[in-house]
Amino acid sequence: MEVDWSVVPGFLPQLAAGARVTILIALAGLIGGTILGLIAGLMRAYGGRVINAIAFVYIELIRGTPIVVQVMFLYFAMPILLGIRMDPMSAAILAIVVNAGAYIAEIVRGAFLSIPRGLTEAGLAMGLPQWKVLTHIVGPLAFRRLIPPLGNQFIVSLKDTSLFIVIGVGELTRTGQEIMASNFRAVEIWTAVAVLYLIMTGTLTFILRVIEKRMRIL
Repeated sequence: MEVDWSVVPGFLPQLAAGARVTILIALAGLIGGTILGLIAGLMRAYGGRVINAIAFVYIELIRGTPIVVQVMFLYFAMPILLGIRMDPMSAAILAIVVNAGAYIAEIVRGAFLSIPRGLTEAGLAMGLPQWKVLTHIVGPLAFRRLIPPLGNQFIVSLKDTSLFIVIGVGELTRTGQEIMASNFRAVEIWTAVAVLYLIMTGTLTFILRVIEKRMRIL
């Protein structure tokens, strides 16, 4: 079978629909993952022994297992263990939240602990409560250091959505597989899928670089 690039435009609407699902899962998952990661990271950095241990167990448990195992556990095992059934989309979003949250937690912990302790002590000496020291003094400085590794994690998580093909989520990779199964145009379809992933990750990289440059100016 010869390569025929003229077939690609006909499949673009279907691939675009799959890309929209990929973006939706990544966006919802990363918003939740960032919130969870911020909480867990601050628990690791400033929590007491018990709180630190809880966050540590969560982070190590998630980082020590593949995301494809995590999503299959949520989708197939949760109904048996807890009687909680989730549709594939909900399981995919929750998997991104839980997985990204663990990695973001370590990024947050490292960024906050990298700020000189003297700044925290100075804020406390001025009579500021610790939460104000974190939000007004340490936080803004740490956020600047967060952006590069956080951006990298966002890109990794976006690409990880392709693994949700195992539970039948109709994201971009699944859509490409379905199209390819009907016409066997593997080169054309998977090239188009790869290009769409590059567009999504490239756009995300550009946005993060713009934010990083603006943060340097401030």
